[in-house]
Amino acid sequence: MTDAAAEIARLRAALAAAETRAAAESGRADTAERELAGARGLVSAAEAAIQHLRLEIAKLRRAQYGNSSERRARLIDQMEMQLEELEASATEDAIAAGKAGKTTTVAAFERRRPARKPFPEHLPREKVVIEAPTACACCGSARIAKLGEDVTETLEVIPRQWKVIQTVREKFTCRDCEKISQAPAPFHATPRGWAGPNLLATVLFEKFGQHQPLNRLSERFAREGVELSVSTLADQVGACAAALGPIHELIRAHVLAAERLHGDDTTVPLLAKGGTVTARLWTYVRDDRPFAGGAPPAALFFFSTDREKTHPNGHLAGWTGILQADAYGGYNDLYLGDRAPAPVASALCWAHARRKFFELADIAGQVRKKRPAHEISPMALEAVSRIDALFDIEREINGMPADERLAARRDLARPLVTGLHDWLASERGRMSRHAPVAKAIDYLLPGDRWAAFTRFLDDGRICLTNNAAERSLGGVALGRKSWLFAGSGRGGDRAAFMYTLIVTAKMNGIDPQAWLADVLARLPDTKVSRVPELLPWNWTPQSALSRKVA
Repeated sequence: MTDAAAEIARLRAALAAAETRAAAESGRADTAERELAGARGLVSAAEAAIQHLRLEIAKLRRAQYGNSSERRARLIDQMEMQLEELEASATEDAIAAGKAGKTTTVAAFERRRPARKPFPEHLPREKVVIEAPTACACCGSARIAKLGEDVTETLEVIPRQWKVIQTVREKFTCRDCEKISQAPAPFHATPRGWAGPNLLATVLFEKFGQHQPLNRLSERFAREGVELSVSTLADQVGACAAALGPIHELIRAHVLAAERLHGDDTTVPLLAKGGTVTARLWTYVRDDRPFAGGAPPAALFFFSTDREKTHPNGHLAGWTGILQADAYGGYNDLYLGDRAPAPVASALCWAHARRKFFELADIAGQVRKKRPAHEISPMALEAVSRIDALFDIEREINGMPADERLAARRDLARPLVTGLHDWLASERGRMSRHAPVAKAIDYLLPGDRWAAFTRFLDDGRICLTNNAAERSLGGVALGRKSWLFAGSGRGGDRAAFMYTLIVTAKMNGIDPQAWLADVLARLPDTKVSRVPELLPWNWTPQSALSRKVA
């Protein structure tokens, strides 16, 4: 293991050197990029090999000494998740290195591809025979005779049923020129493709949509009679992430083209040495439906290991518009007047402001906590009542065009907001700054913050709350109970990538799994100019297209 660690250190140094050369040698950018991609592929493969050896050692120790504690079992589960993320990352980097034309191997750490067993004999076989050629592909002669055939097996899954699809390509030899004619091999969703698009979509949706780790998925497949190792599944997850990159880039561009965004973040436990650390998953949501906007809804996710303000600055670099978010200080640099290309306008969430008063006026909550009735704040109760009147107006105008919403707010909401401000300012002046309700008032009233809270009165596009962003993060909160933690930083980035696709599909009212399966099937044979047709809001299932043609 010492030699392996030394080799990892050497490879990391080689990667750093390649990155330095890529930055310095602007005149030889292509060569530097190829070297950089190759170095990244080597480092990823080596890290996966090291983690694989550590996992095997841990399993052997457990077999030798017994499972003496629950901690040891959890440690192995954590190591399996780390290996899963490293395998997927290695596949992504290997594909990138292949595209860059850089093929470099290191004998001691040449990555072993997961050994795939033959598909189970008990699975039914479905033959798809590609139409045979009627003339020689070389000279055009019709005097051709069948020479043999090649059979490509693809493992596919449909609900509750497994099958192996055998694609037969018949070969014919020409009697005149002796050349062989054969239909071209079919496209696969991923390199070295052996898994069908429906199986790939099932794995992706189970992991990122249903929050099931791959080790649990592998166990479930084994109970159904098909043994697929975690390493094999992780390899396909990484390959799918690389294949779906063009779709993600189009969604990203669509979200960042919005004039108004919802922003929020949530905690994600990240596996680290000795335990876990609190990482973050960020979301930016484009949803113009409340003001009858024509742009389709979409969500863009990012992952980070902390909550520093550098992250939203980087996510929204170059973007200008209105950001609806909470009062988190990490967004403040976006609102600075000297920001390039222009400052972002802040629109704060009234649901957050209402919540601070509601916690002091929640009668049922106080009863549950067995607190006396006199601890309920009458002033907080009055504030909740006044804010609720604003929400009543918003419910009536939701979905109307922006100009109609603006007119209704000026007539109905502005007097209520002015009255609320004057009343809160008057009450605040008579109480101690340590009073609980004073803290709730201070969340609303500072001048710059009040301007952000009331910006909705001057723009019909702005929503009263940031609930759109919070809804997009709802699945992540549920998923934390299942997958417990992210296996690595790369794994967190991959999760954010897949959440972007899955949540966007859900927002457009389509089945994410069916959409992913169809996209993976069609994307390899789709021209770049037609890739936008596969976006969730443009997507037409292949079955529907076939019916139109017929």
